[in-house]
Amino acid sequence: MSRPRRSRGAQAAGRKPAREGPAAATQSGPTPSPVARRIDAVDALRGLAIVAMIAYHFTFDLRYFGLIRADFENGPFWIAYRAAVVTTFLALVGVSLVLANRAGEAAPRFWRRIAVVAACALAASIGSYLVFPQRFIYFGILHCIAVASVLARPLAGRPMLALGLGAVAIVAGLALSHPFFDSRATSWLGFTTVKPPTEDFVPLFPWLGVVLSGIALGHALVRRDFAQVAPLAAAPTALRWLGRHSLAVYMLHQPVMLGALWLVLRR
Repeated sequence: MSRPRRSRGAQAAGRKPAREGPAAATQSGPTPSPVARRIDAVDALRGLAIVAMIAYHFTFDLRYFGLIRADFENGPFWIAYRAAVVTTFLALVGVSLVLANRAGEAAPRFWRRIAVVAACALAASIGSYLVFPQRFIYFGILHCIAVASVLARPLAGRPMLALGLGAVAIVAGLALSHPFFDSRATSWLGFTTVKPPTEDFVPLFPWLGVVLSGIALGHALVRRDFAQVAPLAAAPTALRWLGRHSLAVYMLHQPVMLGALWLVLRR
């Protein structure tokens, strides 16, 4: 029997074919929940976001040690740079929800992933408190990813509804504000009148809207077998590796860079 052919778009995007044979489906016993396929182009895009994030944090660390001057809080370039990186990460969360939904990801597997992200978010909060006790991270990007993933998952198969609600969330998060949301207990929702004193702040609104929009983006990519991002499949292996291990890289890169700079500057 000849092997089924994949579409050119799927091949170009580096989409891994599903395994075939008796192990793939049996008539006795339950069929294991399939796992979402890795898409090389999506991994490469996430890897690019990781590189951009590392560059941002390295520059931040240089300022922390007094080696450079950079206005991360008010400078238009740095505000736009950070927004672009966060947008990329959160949109890819939506894309990943689509891929997992199409693969029939079982609820226990989803909740295990969320538990890992939540645990890393807690670790980021504790670690940042030790370094910046007055400005520790209490709702950064990992916190947002964990909560937004739970809220967005039911819409993973409904792209138009997700897109509409995403637009509403973005507009509401940018346009609405009230002093009630300025306290630490409520600011994680968004709608603040001033930015809270914290080293990383990614409130649910408007950023939930980016995750929901990412669901619509994911469906658009799937419809064309990821042809829109196919050139990224040829990205260097190292870049795709970063995309596949983004959480581990996120958790380790700052301690490594801060430690390395501290050692170098001690001499």
